[in-house]
Amino acid sequence: MNVGITGLGVYLPKKRMTGEEIARVANIPVNIVKTKMGIDEKTIAGDDEHTVQMAIWAAKEAIQHANISPKAIDVIIYFGEEHKEYPIWTAAIKIQEEIGATNAWAFDIQLRCGTAILAMKLAKSLMHSDKNIQTVLLAGGYRNHDLIDYENPRTRFMFNLGAGGGALVLERDASENIVYESDIITDGSFSEDVIVPVGGTKQPLTPFLLEQGLFRLDVTDPEGMKQRLEQKSLDNFIKVIRNSLMKSGFTESQLSYLAMLHMKKSAHDYVLKVFDLQDENSIYLSKYGHIGQIDQILSLKLALEEGKIKDGDVVTLVSAGIGYAWGAITVQWGKQRG
Repeated sequence: MNVGITGLGVYLPKKRMTGEEIARVANIPVNIVKTKMGIDEKTIAGDDEHTVQMAIWAAKEAIQHANISPKAIDVIIYFGEEHKEYPIWTAAIKIQEEIGATNAWAFDIQLRCGTAILAMKLAKSLMHSDKNIQTVLLAGGYRNHDLIDYENPRTRFMFNLGAGGGALVLERDASENIVYESDIITDGSFSEDVIVPVGGTKQPLTPFLLEQGLFRLDVTDPEGMKQRLEQKSLDNFIKVIRNSLMKSGFTESQLSYLAMLHMKKSAHDYVLKVFDLQDENSIYLSKYGHIGQIDQILSLKLALEEGKIKDGDVVTLVSAGIGYAWGAITVQWGKQRG
């Protein structure tokens, strides 16, 4: 049984924050923002561009691209962020209602910026385990730039956070864009390094804490995290890509395109070099920033639009999420070859 991608949708806000603006509000040199952080500009959500709403807009595009009726969808998986319209709320059920998927059931999952890879893996597993599931919609939204304090140097590596929505339609017995195997690594030693320190049961939000701006993301031990994480993260990037390819029956030399999240340019280039790939074998998202779980879907769509992916190409989507998690999944694009 094959599972393939038959629909793809992306929503991007029109508003942008430039590298110069980031440099000004963060009081850092603009060349650091543009060269080291790799941000020419990034997407910023407007007042009406809410997290789940952007997922809904992307989902509608993916459904149209798949040329299916919303009533044909059996399951909806929301893979976007928890920072959304309401704090305790099942987003997938809202998406179900808004797109008219009256025959579906829906639920949310979360693995921070690694959730899109997890959602693809889970959707494929659901189809394998339940023959009644023929079509799955994956949809997510992201606007965690709301949670960034540009005057906090501890969160500097997150100054690239942007906004947008992404969606995929996956179908059973597809003949094109076949989804192969995934690999996921999690490491709990980093589980409390990046947090929003207030608003939970440990430290409920109070007017004083709100005034202090403590509702935003923070890093509890920035130097320690950097020392422990930097090389391990790159090693795990390489490991999940290699394992995904191997499990899928492909060699590293067959890899044609890497759909990567936005990260600092030196790390992006390092990963390409390890797999003997060139700049044209990926897209560096310097004009978009890091849109969390949406990055891989955005990279895939841009590559298709620019002709970087051709029929038969082996494509690996790779992610990392705070917590910490790394994941990769491999797809062979185009019509299935005998």
